[in-house]
Amino acid sequence: KQGDLNIGNLSQLHQWNLWQQELKSDIRLPPSLREKCHEAFLHRVPKSSKFQRDVISEIIFIGLVPEEEKLTEKGYRLDALVEVDGTKIGIEVDGPSHFIGEKPTGSTILKHRQVTNIERIKIVSVSYWEWRKLKRDRSKKQQYLRLLLRLDK
Repeated sequence: KQGDLNIGNLSQLHQWNLWQQELKSDIRLPPSLREKCHEAFLHRVPKSSKFQRDVISEIIFIGLVPEEEKLTEKGYRLDALVEVDGTKIGIEVDGPSHFIGEKPTGSTILKHRQVTNIERIKIVSVSYWEWRKLKRDRSKKQQYLRLLLRLDK
């Protein structure tokens, strides 16, 4: 029953509905429930971290203009969106909660796949352990981002 669904349930149904789109399936939620699920998905509050702010400042330093906490058409929020040679690239600053060991969690994989396949936005991930290896060396951080975003062709 629709009234028994909480925000978490509705958000998962929204992702299921996106999966049906991704599969090009004819299975769809009823329009009223689809809208309710989308609205629930949008209610997630973004949380910026020191790690994210550090990455964003280095992105700016290498000459890109990031749109921070960019909300996509389908309701996903990207930590940053940049344009490189006419291509939109979503940058996800992925801390420990996005991984089990050094493997991405299922929800992280799902987000990256759906944004790439449905929204046609390439996703790159800045993992916390790779960033930590760079310590406080800004030139190494900037080089890492240039390589990740393929700016040094």
